[in-house]
Amino acid sequence: MKFLIDECVDEEIVEQLRRDNHTIIYVAEIEMGISDDEVLSLSNQSNVVLLTADKDFGELIFRQRKLSHGVILIRLHGLTAKRKAEIVSEAITKHQQEMVNAFTVISHNAVRIRTKVE
Repeated sequence: MKFLIDECVDEEIVEQLRRDNHTIIYVAEIEMGISDDEVLSLSNQSNVVLLTADKDFGELIFRQRKLSHGVILIRLHGLTAKRKAEIVSEAITKHQQEMVNAFTVISHNAVRIRTKVE
């Protein structure tokens, strides 16, 4: 699977997904400090799912009705970067087909996948 990963995501998650053979574009490696709108636009231009820890993307998708190829929001506060990476990797392995064109939230005890409102 292909992902654009926002710069706010732990590097350990990026590395784990690369080890899992996913194709990764990491914002921190290409253009730090770009706006959320620019990140979402880059995700759409690249036709990839966006992985972020920034809940502002929920606002962009649901309230402002911005288009996306899919967003995965990581809500795993208080865990080590290694544990976050394991949880994200497991969730993507199990649900990757459902995550395209959806808004997914990965939290401590659940993976919620919601089809976007068009």
